[in-house]
Amino acid sequence: MEERHRHLRIVEALLFSSKDPLSAEIIAEHIPQVEDVTSLLAELSDHYSERGVNLVNVAGGWTFRTAPDMGPVLQREAEVKRKLSRAALETLAIVAYHQPVTRAEIEQIRGVTVSKGTLDILFDAGWVAPRGRRRTPGRPVTWVTTDDFLNHFGLSEIDDLPGVEELRASGLLDVSPPPLIIAEAGLEDDGREIDDEDQPDFMVELGEDEE
Repeated sequence: MEERHRHLRIVEALLFSSKDPLSAEIIAEHIPQVEDVTSLLAELSDHYSERGVNLVNVAGGWTFRTAPDMGPVLQREAEVKRKLSRAALETLAIVAYHQPVTRAEIEQIRGVTVSKGTLDILFDAGWVAPRGRRRTPGRPVTWVTTDDFLNHFGLSEIDDLPGVEELRASGLLDVSPPPLIIAEAGLEDDGREIDDEDQPDFMVELGEDEE
């Protein structure tokens, strides 16, 4: 019993000292005498489930996060607001749900031209990254989401993304038809194609160290 308590303390210390989520395999390297690290993680997760911090599994690893209900208590009065364009939000969603995807495929889905700056913003934020090249003429680069994306949005793996029904139930998916067919097609009234620079920005609240 004392030995298991010591192992729990080791796992706890490892997790507290790491700024990134740790996988069970990495934790096991520090306590090779333990055969079932997952049971230790499960016990710690249960222990912290009702506390101010929770032990959660994100991006394929384990990390401590502030309990969700503590958010209002910890919220600072002076919030840092930064702009993330509608184009960037849409592009991020397309990469997340259709990865690996090329820039041309993103443009085909959105119906508008994707400026280089849009992908640059998401790349600089660490949420998307190039994976390789498509074996098609021109060898276009394909884009995928990163572990930082999973970590930021609290996802254990990409399959944890909400489905259509979940988005509709939460009110995030507008099921009504768009009022302007022209706008939906990505064209101005005079038939000119529009690009990212023509679309309005949305104000989203991000952390100080995020873009």
